[in-house]
Amino acid sequence: MGVLNVTPDSFSDGGRFLSRDHAVGHALQMLDDGADIIDIGGESTRPGAAVGESGVTVKEELERVLPVIEDVRRERPAAIVSVDTYKAEVARAVIAAGAEIINDVSALRWDANMAPALAELECGVILMHSRGMPEDWRSQPPSPDIVGEVKKDLQEWAAAAMAAGIARERLVLDPGFGFGKKFDENYPLLAGFGRLHELGFPLLSGTSRKSFIGRTLAREGKDAAVDHRLYGTLATVTASVLEGAHIVRVHDVQAAVEAVKVADSVLEAARENP
Repeated sequence: MGVLNVTPDSFSDGGRFLSRDHAVGHALQMLDDGADIIDIGGESTRPGAAVGESGVTVKEELERVLPVIEDVRRERPAAIVSVDTYKAEVARAVIAAGAEIINDVSALRWDANMAPALAELECGVILMHSRGMPEDWRSQPPSPDIVGEVKKDLQEWAAAAMAAGIARERLVLDPGFGFGKKFDENYPLLAGFGRLHELGFPLLSGTSRKSFIGRTLAREGKDAAVDHRLYGTLATVTASVLEGAHIVRVHDVQAAVEAVKVADSVLEAARENP
């Protein structure tokens, strides 16, 4: 899954693809590089971001993402497009425009209308785990058992989604690396990623360029800059695949595709030589 943020303030590539032509060109390049899905986001949910009524309006979010969806679908009709949003009104509009998946960082919890809307739309749904709201992430207390907490919450939220009428086979779960997790909670979550298979859903891992990688790669007390986190990202992508991730969400598609091919080959060899 290739990341395309058409926002001015996303933590990694905010402002780079606000131009419609630049955004579409980047999406097409990611498809050429081997992306299976293009995930388009029109509102940043970085730590400290205002969301909900204080965040980006529905009108502004749609003005950012709809033209890109339409152009990508026109240029590559077979492309699978996902949209990163927590708003039901946005979800309805982007699915009508040709997107097939809604990637909700709130797991349907920030908009009461989202679950019934997605049940009606019958699209793919990614439920991502987040602890609290973005404005609280820097100050909230650590979890005593991050893997257990994520697993329990995702189980409850998936059950709520299905109770609202969203078919089980349309759901994917994402543990939400970095979303309300302290630096030292992300590695236990990655190491325990395989435990989430017990929930019985496909799993997505989104570690690309996250701050916990920057902290690990710090030099002289300064975290590695976002554009210096590629190799660390590839290590987490490889670890995710070896732990059974079905989808990896990345910014650097070509490099990640190559890492995934090697990781898949390791898994295949393990199956053939138990």
